Amino acid sequence: MAKQDYYATLGVSRDASLDDLKKAYRKLAMQLHPDRNPGDKEAEARFKEVNEAYDVLKDEQKRAAYDRFGHAAFEQGMGGGAAHGFDFGQGAGLGDIFDQMFGEFMGGGRGRSRGPRQGADIRASVEIDLAEAFAGTKVPLRVATRMVCEACGGTGSENRERGAETCTTCGGAGRVRTQQGFFLMERPCPTCGGRGKVIRNPCRICRGTGTVQGERSLQVQIPVGVEDGTRIRLAGEGEAGGTGVAPGDLYVHVSIRPHPLFQRDGANIFCRVPLRMTQAALGAEVEVPAIDGSKARVRIPPGTQSGDQFRLRGKGFSVLKSAARGDMYIQVSVETPQHLTPRQHELLEEFESEAHTRSSPESEGFFAKVRELFGGGSR
Repeated sequence: MAKQDYYATLGVSRDASLDDLKKAYRKLAMQLHPDRNPGDKEAEARFKEVNEAYDVLKDEQKRAAYDRFGHAAFEQGMGGGAAHGFDFGQGAGLGDIFDQMFGEFMGGGRGRSRGPRQGADIRASVEIDLAEAFAGTKVPLRVATRMVCEACGGTGSENRERGAETCTTCGGAGRVRTQQGFFLMERPCPTCGGRGKVIRNPCRICRGTGTVQGERSLQVQIPVGVEDGTRIRLAGEGEAGGTGVAPGDLYVHVSIRPHPLFQRDGANIFCRVPLRMTQAALGAEVEVPAIDGSKARVRIPPGTQSGDQFRLRGKGFSVLKSAARGDMYIQVSVETPQHLTPRQHELLEEFESEAHTRSSPESEGFFAKVRELFGGGSR
């Protein structure tokens, strides 16, 4: 019996795009899969035809040959069965077919290695002070990790020049395929363990792995304006991956020690400045330190209260990856005098006796409300 046209098998037009072919194939493969149609020989035969049609039409060269010569282009043993590189092996369930059809869009199918392998990532921590975070710095770091074996230069072989050889079983692919009926099964190569390479004469130091346990010293560049909790990635500074495998990455967690004078909020800095009662009452000019090592003079106006803030523009932190800087805020705290001398005590009593409501309006207002609510109260 003559074979049905491949386009008709998939239900698409002859000018269908690759995306149209994929959509049609996925829909039919899910409908006709043997798990959904147990014992249905007709569905099984249709499933095989759909796989064969898609295997040809998804390939540009095969499709061009089919468009020109039809089925005759493949009568010398091409055949079908492997669909778009998916492995519907014996016993494959709907979960397997879903994983393999959609894995490329959702992170990869089960049991299938995707993308280049690499060594393990390393995590480390460093602690710096606030001034170092402001200016940026370099921090020395020692990490215990797997390193390239010096004896074999990371080749894993006693003979550096020869090193690892391409596996003759899988041809370097790392996987082998076997045909069972119209199903194509793929599994890791049993000879090389999926690496695609084999070492005939392993290094006696690293036993063929190409890596040894050791400790490495390096300098971590801390950027200007770094914030507490920032994670810095150093590509390729993680564990050595072994023969033919790229190293992993190093992730450095940065923590900032508390500062005795400054508190940071993003790019802004806050500094609490205590004032004597007389400075706050009469006004004054005080000198305060800045995070960049300079000093700034701040004018305190007469009658300043605890909690008042004064803003110094551009005296804060540098904004990360920017030329802009935050601001510095001076938070005033008025200090009540202690350990008074007799003369000071006398002067304060004299001041209190001459005080009036305009001197302490907040206090007078509070006790006025107390008298109003409770019919009494004291000053």
